[in-house]
Amino acid sequence: SVQLVESGGGSVQSGGSLRLSCAASGFGDSTYCMAWFRQAPGKEREGVAAIDNYGATAYTDIAKGRFTVSQGNAKNTMTLQINNLRPEDTAMYHCAANSPCPFNILGGMGYASEYTYWGQGTQVTVSS
Repeated sequence: SVQLVESGGGSVQSGGSLRLSCAASGFGDSTYCMAWFRQAPGKEREGVAAIDNYGATAYTDIAKGRFTVSQGNAKNTMTLQINNLRPEDTAMYHCAANSPCPFNILGGMGYASEYTYWGQGTQVTVSS
């Protein structure tokens, strides 16, 4: 079975940086995409960024400029580098994955509903 495990969240001050990681297992030789979504208390879940097995990336507007998604050093891992963190970045960040990749023809990362597998999440808290 597919499992996703996130790590790297924490509490930081505004302007700081964090690197989140997600490790996937259970996909075997299948190609798939891994993605980051976040959800703040009382708000809807929103997409952040995603990457496929070939390193192609997709970002939503909220992520452009301060967020960088990349393949991790270990196989089947993904990282999300967040710089210049703001209080509004405070949220639970979830890793998601799906095979086939939900990237659409316009370069979007796909909707949350298109991702089958989800991790438990890692909390990011940014104080001003």
